[in-house]
Amino acid sequence: MTNLDQHTATVSADPGYGIAPRGYRLPASVRLGHVTLQVADLARSLAYYRDVLGLRVAEQGPGTATLTAHGDDAPLVVLREKPGAAPVPRRGRLGLYHFAILLPNREALGRFVAHLARIGERAGASDHFVSEALYLQDPDGLGIEVYADRPRAQWRSQDRQLVMATEPLDLQGLVNAAGGAPWTGMPAGTVIGHVHLYVGDIDAAAAFYHEGLGLDKVVWSYPGALFLSAGGYHHHLGVNTWAAGAAPATDNDARLLEWQVVVPSTADATASLDSLATTGRAVMRDGDGGTARDPWGTTVYVRAG
Repeated sequence: MTNLDQHTATVSADPGYGIAPRGYRLPASVRLGHVTLQVADLARSLAYYRDVLGLRVAEQGPGTATLTAHGDDAPLVVLREKPGAAPVPRRGRLGLYHFAILLPNREALGRFVAHLARIGERAGASDHFVSEALYLQDPDGLGIEVYADRPRAQWRSQDRQLVMATEPLDLQGLVNAAGGAPWTGMPAGTVIGHVHLYVGDIDAAAAFYHEGLGLDKVVWSYPGALFLSAGGYHHHLGVNTWAAGAAPATDNDARLLEWQVVVPSTADATASLDSLATTGRAVMRDGDGGTARDPWGTTVYVRAG
């Protein structure tokens, strides 16, 4: 079974850890759709997402482009240009901390590590026990994680929390796992694994994303952070207050415009949106689902798919 299979598999209602919301709970088979980003210079961003990250430009029009993995037509990243959009400051803005691209296996991550070394691109690196991850920033300062999951059989829990940490990553071990195979771009089976947001308050974020959207709390002992998921995954969403005091991203900033939660049916989408409406946030509906904005202006689109 690949790491992607581990990610998308439906698991039991109680995986042995986590806290379910009191009301509506998202189905275990939830996955994430594409992320939509606002960037200052489309050509500059396309060069980065193509040459550094290894994504494929599937569609391009005036001021916009859709990016996918190679050999896969599912959109992963949609770029929308707004000339003059302000880059992310060093301290961050409330909104996107990073979006995370999940590779289908450890070997692919090893090939990506070797690729970054070959082109001289710097990246952060962490071992989170449940996953191995690299961290980058695009030309506008938007955060990106590229990672591979460890098999679920290797995940551990304690006191109903998954055990996660931030430890040094064995980069040489990853390169060795690739077996010398060259990097040829993001492979088929690559997905958006999770989104991580800067928020102004953890309790308010939990009210919106846990009690409203219907995600389980999975890890809550990280200082200033909360991790949430459906189906026992380590996290589909992370929220943190590490940019405390920062302002929310605005229409004039490089930012995350929207991220997507994909549910099995329109009935699931309606139930989640009905639950979100009880948090007091406005909900905009369409034929496939609808959108709501969290207290700091980040838009989540819940849709059937």
